[in-house]
Amino acid sequence: MYSAAAAASSPPRRDFISVTLSPEEAVGVSGYNNSKAWRRRSCWRKWKQLSRLQRSVILFVFAFLAVCGVISYTSLGEPWKSLTNKPLDEQRTEPEIPGLKLANPAVLPAPQKADANLGDYPELSPQKPPKPPHVRRGSSNLQIKPPRRDVRPKTRHDTSSVGQELVQADQNEKTEKSVISWRGAVIETDQSTEPPSSKIKEPEKPSSVEAEDQKEPVPINDRQLAVIEAFRHAWKGYKEFSWGHDELKPLSKSYSEWFGLGLTLIDALDTMWILGLKEEFEEARKWVANDLVFDKNVDVNLFESTIRILGGLLSTYHLSGDSLFLEKAKDIGNRLMPAFKTPSKIPYSDVNIGRGTAHPPRWTSDSTVAEVTSIQLEFRELSRLTGDEKFQKAVDEVMKHVHTLSGKNDGLVPMFINTNSGQFTHLGVYTLGARADSYYEYLLKQWIQGGKKENE
Repeated sequence: MYSAAAAASSPPRRDFISVTLSPEEAVGVSGYNNSKAWRRRSCWRKWKQLSRLQRSVILFVFAFLAVCGVISYTSLGEPWKSLTNKPLDEQRTEPEIPGLKLANPAVLPAPQKADANLGDYPELSPQKPPKPPHVRRGSSNLQIKPPRRDVRPKTRHDTSSVGQELVQADQNEKTEKSVISWRGAVIETDQSTEPPSSKIKEPEKPSSVEAEDQKEPVPINDRQLAVIEAFRHAWKGYKEFSWGHDELKPLSKSYSEWFGLGLTLIDALDTMWILGLKEEFEEARKWVANDLVFDKNVDVNLFESTIRILGGLLSTYHLSGDSLFLEKAKDIGNRLMPAFKTPSKIPYSDVNIGRGTAHPPRWTSDSTVAEVTSIQLEFRELSRLTGDEKFQKAVDEVMKHVHTLSGKNDGLVPMFINTNSGQFTHLGVYTLGARADSYYEYLLKQWIQGGKKENE
């Protein structure tokens, strides 16, 4: 009984031995901690455990910081870094070797020492003032000679002496105010505070009359000569095959007539005068004096006759001062006046300069807007030269009437106007081309001709 009870109360056998240690003793011995909170993980393992979004955000932040760093380095570090990667003090004190030039010169020059000897540098003579730009002018005999004033024009010697005195005074002033720099250059003490134009008082420019007396003819250059030769070639063909007629037909070596009034010849008068072709001009003048007759039973177009015949004669009179051309201009101007005898004061397109009658085209009673609003310059100038106001009054009434008409679209006008009613026709059709284009052109020209004072 006893043995059986002792066997039942004895503990079972085990194949291992367990030792219990307190946490303080375990840590104190070796510092080891097997807790999951203290287990170390590698950076790569931590990176792989992040989600794809987290990794993308981190990469973006690092890239953004890198770009900002590069930009800030270039913007902040450049002013403190010279081209040679050397301190600026060393660059200022580097000796200069004669005959050699630094590949990367210093950014800033060395400061001038107080005891520097200015006498070691050669003195520079004052620079000569730049010559005024040469202005080409045509031959003196091509210029319009306005009436002389009572003031005696300055001679070339007078103006040149005045200019020399001013230049000499300016040179003396420059030598007094100039300072020799550290490399021998002349530095103006006030060049950065006052513009040159305010320091030098230029001599007064002579008037147009004085300039004509002073300017000498300049030689003709190659381009001008080429233009003159081209005109002579065309004029030779006109003179040989269509002299005194309106138009040359170069291929057939014949001519054609518009009105039988020598349109090409009259239209070329001012051109020959400007080009200096005296011989050709005199031949054409003789034809105008002896053969140009307006007493012909012929219908002419008001617009074409005004810009070619009347305009050509007036411009030639302005250039040459020959009263022959003004008398011819007055004659043709009077013969064109019947075109304005309409109920609306809008002129007819065609005039018979021999019978003194006018009429619209055979196919319509309309005139084009360009025709009736592009004759004002010549008629206004004819009134100014002759003192007869009827020419200007007639064309001014046309413009005033057109300005009051309805049917425009933001200033654009239709192409046709009726001579009886004085109203626009073919409404809704606008163009900047033929039959309306010169209306806009002459608006500006009339404003300039009137001294820029007409604001209607």
